Parts: sequence; C-alpha cells; structure tokens
Amino acid sequence: MTLRGLYAITDSQLLAGRFLSHVEAALEGGVCLLQYRDKSDDAARRLREAQALQQLCERYGTQLLINDDAELARHLGVGVHLGQTDGPLNPARALLGSAAIIGSTCHASLDLAAQAAREGASYVAFGRFFTSSTKPGAPAADVRLLAQARAQVNLPIAAIGGVTLDNAAALVHHGADLLAVIHGLFGADSAQEVTRRARAFNALFAS
Repeated sequence: MTLRGLYAITDSQLLAGRFLSHVEAALEGGVCLLQYRDKSDDAARRLREAQALQQLCERYGTQLLINDDAELARHLGVGVHLGQTDGPLNPARALLGSAAIIGSTCHASLDLAAQAAREGASYVAFGRFFTSSTKPGAPAADVRLLAQARAQVNLPIAAIGGVTLDNAAALVHHGADLLAVIHGLFGADSAQEVTRRARAFNALFAS
C-alpha cells in the first residue's frame, strides 16, 4: 500500500457536534490515513467513536489508525500511531501483526526516525513545522529535515504541526509523503469546505 496524500487527524473538541459529518466530508475529499485522536479517559465513548470511524473508513477505502492505544487498535483490527512517550514500537508490532500500519512521532530527530525504522515503523512523522494549537510545546522542525530524512530513512514521511493549505506545498516539495492535518482541515465552518480542503491538500501531491 502506498502511503501518500492527506493524513487526517481527529480532534474531539474541534469536531464537537459535527464529528462524523466532518470526518465523512474529509473522506469524501480523499484521505490516505485517518487517525482517531482522543486523549480522554472515556473508554466506552472512544470505542463507540472508533467503531463508527472504522465503518466510514471501510466505506471509503481509507486506513484507520488509533492514536496511542494499541489495545483498541488490536480490538478493531486497525493500525496505531505512537508518540515518544508510548514506549518502543516492538510490543505494538507484536500485538498488531506484520501487516498493521504503525506510525511513530519523531519530532525533529533523524535519530528517532532511524530507531523507529529499526523497530518496524510503517512511517515516521516529523514536526511541528509551523505554529500548532494542538501541540504548541512540540519542538520546531525545519523543512530541510524532510530532505535529510528522505536520504536516510527508507520509509514514508509524514509532516505535522500547523499544516494549512497556505504552507503545505513547501512540505510536499521538500519530501513529505503525508500531510498530517487537524485544524487546517477540520477547522472549516461547513462539511462542504472540509471536502474542498481535502481535495486541495491531495492536489498538492499531483503537481
């Protein structure tokens, strides 16, 4: 499977009251990966929402990943994205199997990316590249890092952190395979605008 294109990440507060409608609108516009990101302790709601997203993803042929919860990912038979505080990838790979997509947050570190590759990551994520409301304290990354990673790590590369339609072209130009977007996609006022933005993000990979 080719990992290239828009990587949509949900935000429970941003999507409150329009969760499924906006996610489906994004899928309508084309999404390579969809990550369910919810930091709450409400396990029942998280399971319910993740199952609903899984049904949508199956309908649109999109891969679903769960943020930071390999057990929930195993329950649903989907992939997972792990941050640096979630421990090594090896246990998740053993739990989910060789075919599962497992992503790793590498901040601005090529060393972390090399380690993730050794541990069986499916892709590596660098960022934040721009001011991010989701992770304001994350270390800043420079777009030149993408070209360096392309030369050193033989894995798809995701760029995250304040990505919008105004700044995303430079990330693709410098080597990003995936544009991981939250507010730049779901911060739209209407479902139609979410779909338009999704198509516009994907169009950056065609040029």
